[in-house]
Amino acid sequence: MTIVGIIGSGQIGTTIARLAIAAGHQVVLSNSRGPETLADAVAALGPRASAASSGEAATAGDIVVVSVPVKAFSGLPAAALAGKTVIDTCNYGPERDGHVPELDSRSLTSSELLQREVPDAVVVKAFNTIYYEHLLSLARPAGAADRSSLPIAGDSVQATTAVTEFIESIGYRVVDAGPLADSWRQETGTPVWGAPYGPYSNAAGRPAGGDAIRAALATAAR
Repeated sequence: MTIVGIIGSGQIGTTIARLAIAAGHQVVLSNSRGPETLADAVAALGPRASAASSGEAATAGDIVVVSVPVKAFSGLPAAALAGKTVIDTCNYGPERDGHVPELDSRSLTSSELLQREVPDAVVVKAFNTIYYEHLLSLARPAGAADRSSLPIAGDSVQATTAVTEFIESIGYRVVDAGPLADSWRQETGTPVWGAPYGPYSNAAGRPAGGDAIRAALATAAR
């Protein structure tokens, strides 16, 4: 069993929590409004779920999922995240986050920006390319012929291995997309972002295997 700390309990964060609990893991949810606002979500998720502050979720997690707007990176509990494997599910959107010059100029990826904000953690990019309804509906057991793949990017073999094992436990295969510097290949608007899993209008989604994900990554351009 893995304890998964979740910082940001929106659509992606709570979907990961649902899948993690179904796989036998424990989750600690947090958000910017305080644990008391997550009472309904925790009740729906059941006894393997609890709510806490973001610092407490970070401390508790064997793996910590960060699913917040890029503009909120500076407010993350960096000290509590020290030594942790952090899954970055975030996508940069200037209309929401304001303009970040290094992201606009493409001199830095958003995951590298997150790594800079939490320098003593180890960041792995994952889950940012799939619609939350597809993430829930496309999960399949190990060995299923129509099991989908998700791209991940990271600089640490140990961390990417841990994230791979977690993702495989909740119903997906993994495609290695390279280091954080190459995570632009899976950022907003790239071929692997959303499209392989079908349109948002189809909540069931469309399975996308490793070959489809690798091909989409290879065709990304800046």
